[in-house]
Amino acid sequence: MGSGERARHWQYAELPGVDLLRARYVRKTFVRHTHENFVIAAIADGVEVFQHGGGDQYAGAGALALVNPDTAHTGRAGVPEGWRYGAVYPSPDVVAEIAAETTAIRGTPGFVRPVLDDPYAVGLVHQVLRAADEGNALAADTLLRVVVTRLLRLNGGALPRREVRTAGARVAARAREVLEARMAEPPTLERLAEELGTSPFALLRAFRESYGMPPHTWLTDARVRRARLLLDAGTAPAEAAARVGFTDQPHLNRHFSRIVGVPPGAYQRERKNVQDAARRLPLPSEAWQNRQLSQTYGPTGGRTPPSYGTRSASE
Repeated sequence: MGSGERARHWQYAELPGVDLLRARYVRKTFVRHTHENFVIAAIADGVEVFQHGGGDQYAGAGALALVNPDTAHTGRAGVPEGWRYGAVYPSPDVVAEIAAETTAIRGTPGFVRPVLDDPYAVGLVHQVLRAADEGNALAADTLLRVVVTRLLRLNGGALPRREVRTAGARVAARAREVLEARMAEPPTLERLAEELGTSPFALLRAFRESYGMPPHTWLTDARVRRARLLLDAGTAPAEAAARVGFTDQPHLNRHFSRIVGVPPGAYQRERKNVQDAARRLPLPSEAWQNRQLSQTYGPTGGRTPPSYGTRSASE
């Protein structure tokens, strides 16, 4: 990574269905992509700018960038010094379980606005990451549930159902199925359109309207998603690159870093090493646990997020 940039993307076994990230980026640019999970990014310093819903959104220190699953967005620095943040990525099942128990939301829960100014919730996110680092399963699980509940109560609602009604939407859905099935050797846009009985430009327009990006961009995003699953299962990065359709490992490295935020080798090492590292750390004292849990239902603002160090993600 560039000078001063560092990131760690990992999982904690005691928080199933949740990815974790700490990062500081200066020149980093995230290309348009989606996540299968929710994004809850707590900005500690600087400003992040991300395209979402047709316009640029700005999240500064004390604010959260909130993105629902399968929602196309980008990411870049909004100030010369970049931005530093911590993020949790809970799965739709995790959020749905919490929403059903603690909110009155009916239907599929999600976030209404992409940016929320809430220094207290920012602090909670960083406490989740700290608890996961220290192997404190009780605190990590509790704090995660508290922050998700808080954000849903402040900025939550039922997501609209994505129904495939129009002919264009049906064609786009069929195109997506074809690309998923033939990821390693996809057809050209012209051939894909011909197979689906439409024109290339009609297919391009329908696909962008349905998924927020053109088919080739969506395919790169889907390849990285599948590569993550292969890396999680222990597949070597070079083999994963070939299996999902990238020309070689450097090709995977470039796109993986621009979407996930870390290179595939660093991503895979964290999956292998995080539990061993957690077992070597001493458990927090009972007084520390009680102090953290007593602060979770605090006021709307006024608390600043804790500072933290991040581990290198360079290969």
